[in-house]
Amino acid sequence: MATTKKELETPVVVTDETTTEKPEKVTAKAGKRSEKALKEAEAKEEKEERKAKGDTTPQDETGQKVQKQNPTRTRLERRGKAYRKLNELLEAGKVYNLKEAVELASKTSVGKFDATVEIHVNLNVDPRQADQNLRGTVSLPHGTGKTVRVAAFVGLDQIEAAKKAGADVAGEEELVKLLDKQQLDFDVLVSTPQMMPKLGKYARVLGPRGLMPNPKSGTVTANVAKAIQEAKAGRVEYRIDKQSIIHLGVGKKSFTAAQLYENAKMFLDTLLANKPTSVKGALIKSIAVSTTMGPGIKVDANSL
Repeated sequence: MATTKKELETPVVVTDETTTEKPEKVTAKAGKRSEKALKEAEAKEEKEERKAKGDTTPQDETGQKVQKQNPTRTRLERRGKAYRKLNELLEAGKVYNLKEAVELASKTSVGKFDATVEIHVNLNVDPRQADQNLRGTVSLPHGTGKTVRVAAFVGLDQIEAAKKAGADVAGEEELVKLLDKQQLDFDVLVSTPQMMPKLGKYARVLGPRGLMPNPKSGTVTANVAKAIQEAKAGRVEYRIDKQSIIHLGVGKKSFTAAQLYENAKMFLDTLLANKPTSVKGALIKSIAVSTTMGPGIKVDANSL
């Protein structure tokens, strides 16, 4: 058979049957067949496969698994806007004297309510030692700003005197009815030494709430009328906790700076006067003043 000139000019293509090449994907400029759409579809398919297997670990752009880390925020950054704004009134790292601290505390109160101004004193004592487990009472010159309800557990012969002194509840029978029902709608309970044995069975009710009368706190006394008047006037009890810190409210935000200073000074003077003899060196490690929800203000203990 004769070979034509056209056939001679056509190049012969030799193919290797052993090699298989995948045809290139044809992509469109836009739409479902575009390169971007195809990649998104593949990523979605892989995500669904991992989800079906229970693997929800986040991945980066290359498909590598990455551990998600939340940014670390400071304690101040985790506070609300109102708190952070009021905190700007305090100079970072500055230690104030007591008068400046109580004045700033009333200005940095968060909230619209009449917050309590608190003082927190860290002491150089060991509360596990009996002589260093500080506890006592102090009569604040301007009171605490709270309406104190006082109950008097007294005999029939002292009920009238207790009510004249300002007791909200007085008498044995009346108190027993309230205690049996666990209706403890009073802040201070005063008793005579003779009546204390009858309160023994209510120790589990009164003790955890700090209402059990105690001679150290002045709530067990023969002169009940005087104890009631002092409680109404602003006598408060303080006690050290397990961390060697005493927390005490010394007034309200509505008090003047002078009233807050005098109350705080009276408490600190009383505390220093009752320093245990076994404590060597300074009694007070550090002092901070704050309102109920406000920032803490450091106080220079050497300025007292």
